[in-house]
Amino acid sequence: MAALVLVAAGAWVAAATLLWRSSVPHGLRLPDVDLRAIFSEAELSQAARFARFERVFWVLSQVALVAVLAVYAARGARFARESAAGPIGTGMLLGMLGFALVWVVQVPFQLASLWWERRYGVSSAGYLDWLVEGWFGLGAEFLFLCLALLIVMALARVMGDRWWLAGGPAFVGLAALFLLVSPYLLPETHRLDDPALLADARAYEEAEGTGPIRIDVEVVSDDTEAANAMALGLGPTRRIVLWDTLLEFPHAEASFVLAHEIAHHSRDHLPKGLAWYALFAVPGAWAIARTTRRRGGMRDPLAVPLSLLVLVVLQLAALPLENVIGRRMEAEADWVALERARNPDAARGAFRRFTVDSLSEPSPPAWAYVLLAGHPTIEQRLAMIEAWDVRQATSAAQSPPPVPGRRALAGRSPATPASRRWPRSGRGPVPPALFPRPPLASGAPGTGGA
Repeated sequence: MAALVLVAAGAWVAAATLLWRSSVPHGLRLPDVDLRAIFSEAELSQAARFARFERVFWVLSQVALVAVLAVYAARGARFARESAAGPIGTGMLLGMLGFALVWVVQVPFQLASLWWERRYGVSSAGYLDWLVEGWFGLGAEFLFLCLALLIVMALARVMGDRWWLAGGPAFVGLAALFLLVSPYLLPETHRLDDPALLADARAYEEAEGTGPIRIDVEVVSDDTEAANAMALGLGPTRRIVLWDTLLEFPHAEASFVLAHEIAHHSRDHLPKGLAWYALFAVPGAWAIARTTRRRGGMRDPLAVPLSLLVLVVLQLAALPLENVIGRRMEAEADWVALERARNPDAARGAFRRFTVDSLSEPSPPAWAYVLLAGHPTIEQRLAMIEAWDVRQATSAAQSPPPVPGRRALAGRSPATPASRRWPRSGRGPVPPALFPRPPLASGAPGTGGA
């Protein structure tokens, strides 16, 4: 048995090592960035105030969530005794009840967050519209939970406490299914019809060897001025979705964001995210199986409330590592976008527009960075642009002089000095996925946002 565990651990480490690889140059040093040369004191103060409120509410929401599920795990058994739906049917009912409790607990915090965004002009969505539209995404989560619970309880009745051996792979299969169909779950989308952006996309796709990727536009301008872009789908359903607000960016800046999204697909970030999920799904299923033994195991519906509590605690515990992985993928997409678009000024302009209008804090506190930052900070992303500039300048200095009469590669711009100061003009929206603020609920593996 010990030998089997060692072999499994070795395979896990080998897989994680392969998934950890990145095209960002090894040992790349990020220079210091003077944020006050980029943003005004008023902009930095406003972003700090906005982010502080959302971080506090995130912490309170998670405390409330764990507390409610702990009470449900302790007292939910009485609902099972009153059910006549059979073991699996009762387990499903207890799972649905637990899901409803999670939703009821989180709604006040999410409404408070919406109020805060409306106050600062980040969102203009109505409260009733937000509640109604929220049910669409909730339905997908509810379906995932019900399918997962049905599979687990059915496996547990056949395999006993070793259900996790098949349950972990089953979770991965469900995640792959939802990743595959995710592009079809977005409402109000249409094909991108901007000829210039489409031409840039084809050039990036050719350079990255991805083949054509469908690009859609999601209409969100009625609810927010924020911009966003997402890489979705798997295999034949690969897609890039741009919010219509992003199309208001200057062309070069929108093109840089598009190059970032194409990089998510060309570097296989979505399949890699699924593979990372697989590495943790099996150990997570084992942990649930171990902790629910004292309730009769997952074959017994009495264990369902406890399993929900364990699942949420495991998700919270995994946040730091999940964020490390996410930041590494986002950094690679930024680097590839710089290499393909070769327009650092456009990257700087896009990040500034995003930052000012999203009120995303450029340099958050360390604890918030560890727990909540699934993307590099604004400061880190700006520093990467400077590091890319320095490498380009060094490479140009070491290259032989150009042959007279030979033209430079199309789209290549001269390196920008690292000491360049930013203009303070220009405003634009920031995407929740491109520069996410603290979420109010833990989520399952998702998409490769910009």
